[in-house]
Amino acid sequence: MGSIAVCPGSFDPVTLGHLDIITRGSKIFDKVIVSVLNNRSKNPLFSVEERIELLKETTNHLPNVEVDHFDGLLIDYVKKKQANAIIKGLRAVSDFEYELQMASINRKLDEEVETFFMMTNNHYSYLSSSIVKELAKYEASVNDLVPPAVEKALRNKNRM
Repeated sequence: MGSIAVCPGSFDPVTLGHLDIITRGSKIFDKVIVSVLNNRSKNPLFSVEERIELLKETTNHLPNVEVDHFDGLLIDYVKKKQANAIIKGLRAVSDFEYELQMASINRKLDEEVETFFMMTNNHYSYLSSSIVKELAKYEASVNDLVPPAVEKALRNKNRM
């Protein structure tokens, strides 16, 4: 079996920071499954289907990247996909504290699955989907924060 990693997230919307982690992960693992979490406790701007389409469009140049979605526990999804790793991007120490807790519980649930933390590129250390949505809401330029397809989708959403 080759190395399969799951890169989970809400991706609402996908940013250049996300794509940096996905691209770098695709160079390390045989296959990377980018999976959109359907988090029922959040009120996303984009539907799961829209986020999947944006991810597919922005990762179509990466042949070993697949886009999917999941509900429920990440570790159950990872096992279902027969993956052996989880990729998480970190921007700051505050991200690490939360992600360490998640990695620890996932390790408790399945010792065979490893979590890999990747530090974000310094260009994106301040970047979050929330910041992108806030800027786009006020029609500020986000062209250096998100791929062109996402910028267009944000403009269309904010016209509604």
